[in-house]
Amino acid sequence: MTAPHVSLTGLPPLDPARSPVTGWTRAHWEATADRLLEGLLPYASPGFAQYRLPGRASYSGPLSDGLEGYARSFLLAAFRIAGSQGRVGPELIERYAAGLAAGTDPYGEERWPPITDGGQPMVEAASLAIALHESRPWLWDHLDDGVRERVADWLGGFVGARANDSNWRLFQVVTEEFLASVGAPHSRAEIDSGLARLEDWYRGGGWYTDGDGRKFDYYNAWALHLYPVLWARIAGPRAHPALVDRHRARLREFLAAHQHFFGSDGAPVHQGRSLTYRFAATAPLWAGALADATPLPAGRTRRLASGALKHFADHGVPDEHGLLSLGWYRPFLPVTQRYSGPASPYWASKAFLGLLLPADHPVWTAPEEAGPVDTDDVCLPLPAPGWLLHSTAADGIVRLVNHGSDRLPPPPAESEDNPHYTRFAYASAAAPDSAGPAIDNHIALIAPDGAASRRGRIHALGVTGRRAASWHSASLAGEEHRIETTSVVHGPWEVRVHRVGGPHGAAVREGGWALADDTRPPEAATGPGWAWARRADGLASAVVALHGWDPAPHGAVAHAREANAYGVYSATPHLLLPVHPGGAHLLVTLVMLGADPEEARGASARVTEEGAVVVRFPDGVEEEVPPVGETG
Repeated sequence: MTAPHVSLTGLPPLDPARSPVTGWTRAHWEATADRLLEGLLPYASPGFAQYRLPGRASYSGPLSDGLEGYARSFLLAAFRIAGSQGRVGPELIERYAAGLAAGTDPYGEERWPPITDGGQPMVEAASLAIALHESRPWLWDHLDDGVRERVADWLGGFVGARANDSNWRLFQVVTEEFLASVGAPHSRAEIDSGLARLEDWYRGGGWYTDGDGRKFDYYNAWALHLYPVLWARIAGPRAHPALVDRHRARLREFLAAHQHFFGSDGAPVHQGRSLTYRFAATAPLWAGALADATPLPAGRTRRLASGALKHFADHGVPDEHGLLSLGWYRPFLPVTQRYSGPASPYWASKAFLGLLLPADHPVWTAPEEAGPVDTDDVCLPLPAPGWLLHSTAADGIVRLVNHGSDRLPPPPAESEDNPHYTRFAYASAAAPDSAGPAIDNHIALIAPDGAASRRGRIHALGVTGRRAASWHSASLAGEEHRIETTSVVHGPWEVRVHRVGGPHGAAVREGGWALADDTRPPEAATGPGWAWARRADGLASAVVALHGWDPAPHGAVAHAREANAYGVYSATPHLLLPVHPGGAHLLVTLVMLGADPEEARGASARVTEEGAVVVRFPDGVEEEVPPVGETG
């Protein structure tokens, strides 16, 4: 049964009986898909082979960007077509069929750039292959033989080509598997090699690194787990059952953790690259249901996925024209990369994978069930990526403490300070400042001339219970100084125990969370050994000196504009130790993201004769933190 007709901006009525948390149903997903597809129409080329959206071009150029618009929206169209068993307006099928003919015409004005070693068309070829497979009975099977041959020839550019050694290896796998499924030339060795390379990146607990190094982010969700599921659907009996079962088992284990990455308002934790893909973070939730590889109840799967889609809709995504911008809520380029073009955000199409499940499947019919953050405070150690998640039911916020993901290749690659990887913490309700000096969730040595050290390569020391630890090298005036940090969490609070190596006379700065608001600069207050900022909705960020900051510095709040994905105006409370005493100096700091910044000042810390730090949180709970570098 197809969804009722809705206007470009309209949505069906909420259904509080079936979806008591979000009110959203399959009809809302279909209506949103239709709105996104209709919003692209004014930007289609005459033959529908390209969608040339306004905005900053990627480094691949406008032809590649136009192909990206076609391929990524075709993924969405295919899920919509297949999910309705072809009962969509015939023009949707016709325009994507027309685009295939025009894009693969080697002499046409809308021809697609060829697939070459490490070129962006490799990414888009994978979306085409998946879309062609899923919509096969309604589209591929009705194409002229000549068009099918040209499509296979264009996709065949993958055979013998070199893909980047990352999630791109899986683009080759799914594309060549589709070629195999239609009897076109392909390389079984290249398919097997790409799948084998995935094994090299598995780190346990359901976690892959995206290539060599410590590269943990949402690519684990919307690529490294997703493509094996989609590959198996294309391969069918050609896929080795043991390998498929292994992928399913890992996805099941991953989803047990991934369900904790969404706040009660549906917002995903704001960490990593390509965040402009937004609700694509929900793709593995649907993939788990599609492959019978999920530990989650059907109602919880829909609650989490619908919560994320609704969250962005409530924040104006897509925009008034039905378009996805390069940004998070509003256009905001710092959440993109050089490869991001105007149509890049349409990888968000992966979120609509659930439409492949029939309307009578339990994920669509079962009553919504609360997500983990809705009912309980949670502390979840994730040793593989070096993360510690802690969430609080009272405010519905998820916080991620980072002691393991820096997105750097193995040494001797040079270190860099990427705000979406090297901060100590990320959250579902806040984002790092992406411009100006690194202050939020960061500790730095400050030279007399104002130069500040960075947190580049993260050396994980372990995650267990409520603690996570790492060290990094802080470079100042050409010298390297080791900073070791252990984080211990409880409720909305995190206490950081640092042993800060540094030269006598350098200053030390540590920041709490950056808070951002679109309406006005956050309110701020400071005092001896503390500072806080609070945005209009009451959410506050606080930082409190607990040990080693003597004499207690007067806290400060740094303000910025157009530096944060969550709002125009941002503010970061921080502390500054004017003079480092030299050697390895012990500093203990509490940071808070929550409702009551004054309560945070009730924390304390003391050091035992053995060098352990006994932390007393504001609610009276105590925890002993071993000497820095020991988490057990």
